[in-house]
Amino acid sequence: MTATIAMLLAAHAAGKPVTATIEETYDRIAAHDDPALFIAIRPKAEALAIAERLEASGSAGKPLYGVPFVVKDNIDVAGLPTTAACPAFAYRPGRSAFVVERLERAGAIVIGKTNLDQFATGLVGVRSPYGVPRNALRSDLIPGGSSSGSATAVGAGLVPFSLGTDTAGSGRVPAALNGIVGLKPSLGALSTSGVVPACRTLDTVSIFARDVADAFTVFREAIAFDEQDAYSRSFHESSLSAFPSGIRLGVPRPDQRQFFDDKVASAAFSQDLRLAQSLGAQIVEFDFEPFAEVARMLYDGPWVAERYAATKPLIETNPEALHPVTRAIIESARKFDAVAAFEAFYRLADRKRRTSRAWSEFDAMVVPTMPRFYTVAEVEADPVRLNSRLGTYTNFVNLLDLCAIAVPAGVRGDGLPSSVTLIGPSGADGLLAGLAAAIQARSGAPTKAAAPAASPAPQAASSAPGERIEIAVLGAHLSGLPLNRELVDLGASFSREVETTPDYRLFALPGSAPAKPGLLRVAEGAGSAIKAEIWTLDRGGFGDFVARIPAPLGIGTIRLRDGGSVKGFLVEAEAVKAAEDVSRFGGWRAYLKSR
Repeated sequence: MTATIAMLLAAHAAGKPVTATIEETYDRIAAHDDPALFIAIRPKAEALAIAERLEASGSAGKPLYGVPFVVKDNIDVAGLPTTAACPAFAYRPGRSAFVVERLERAGAIVIGKTNLDQFATGLVGVRSPYGVPRNALRSDLIPGGSSSGSATAVGAGLVPFSLGTDTAGSGRVPAALNGIVGLKPSLGALSTSGVVPACRTLDTVSIFARDVADAFTVFREAIAFDEQDAYSRSFHESSLSAFPSGIRLGVPRPDQRQFFDDKVASAAFSQDLRLAQSLGAQIVEFDFEPFAEVARMLYDGPWVAERYAATKPLIETNPEALHPVTRAIIESARKFDAVAAFEAFYRLADRKRRTSRAWSEFDAMVVPTMPRFYTVAEVEADPVRLNSRLGTYTNFVNLLDLCAIAVPAGVRGDGLPSSVTLIGPSGADGLLAGLAAAIQARSGAPTKAAAPAASPAPQAASSAPGERIEIAVLGAHLSGLPLNRELVDLGASFSREVETTPDYRLFALPGSAPAKPGLLRVAEGAGSAIKAEIWTLDRGGFGDFVARIPAPLGIGTIRLRDGGSVKGFLVEAEAVKAAEDVSRFGGWRAYLKSR
């Protein structure tokens, strides 16, 4: 399993050479041994040379310093061929795509180009002449598409993040099938310059990661207006939201939920909704049919003609070069004319108006990311119908100009991870990511590739009485915040929310990245009650966690308002002399929100 972005950055800051990180990445790829995962891989010597140049220039101004990543092979990377999984289409770009260049300037290093459903047409991951990438959870399952290789590379722990694309769900369905996070940004937030189009008016670059914090870190580095992309849009800088108590989450009515006879999937979604409620969400059932109607329009309507436009020179001169299923789908565009296109645009405008009314009932939507898992054998026997089923909860999102994020939400009864997708209006990326981070932190879903059998996976750490130690966190380790993954990766479990006695003061420590507070004990009654979360760790995990805590922070005993006490973060008095006192907010989340 590879480290998270935060862990890699910390290791590099502590002196680990970037070249060592690159060496380890290539070793993991070799050990994984999946010939269908990469279409092109950067020569190791070239990647090491990039790492050496990066080390020579230093980490200043590079928030992704030395972080390796991979890119779906419909996104240009200078020096590597772009094929869109069609050898006859291949070309070698002179420069990288806009988003790749931004990430490289931030210090990230491209390792290779990953397999995909040809021309990004499909949600299954089996429509490629380069083979079927191996699902990171179980080898008989489909990897999901079209961003199959990008998702499995992260799911297998080869790299901390990857880029895919999403038109109908290609950044979300593969995430669910591999037990990872899939962030589908607002349309136009990430430039598609240097990306082979599928449906140019609907395409977006997507991000895969093992946790929400990593995905959102990449999103913030990649987002920018691109004058050369006619569909690029300007967005205000977004930040990760806290999970607001009482937030209204819209959920399809029970009679409209489709799982195609998978009772395990149905039960898992009900469990996922209970988890959201435990975080303080209010579940609001709504009529999903207008959204489902839009989803059906994507492939039943003339938008498939955009795929024809993207492949026109090839499909009209060398149609045999296309995968048979891909060719059949794209050639179906010939039955549509301009009149049919405008009629469909009118219908979509009407459906947009109708569906927009639903957003007055809730703040964000939560749906299953996909109805159920399918095996490679099942999809090969019924390629089109099962592909369509996978888009049940994804196909409408880009047509309606919405943003979304798929996140592991728990463990199903068969041991596979469940996944939900949070959906919101354009520009709500930070809100959705914050909600997703809180759900993932409390989910208990595994954070690394596993091989679930027919029974539930074992817990990451023992929870037997007397074997776990409580620790209070009140800053960057809170659920949904940047360092929470350090707890989760050590097998920590969320216990409860608490408040300290009013004998503490909270300070925003200057110069810390990510931003961190310091809690200082003061005279009795001379401080404020500060909100915190209690997490539990086994003894080994607790020791590892404490060993990582940097000065001026440390672990001491914190007194709680309920009369108890617990181990938790405290700060050295000397460190707060120049720090802002933020005690009046009553907690770190409220302070961050005020900013």
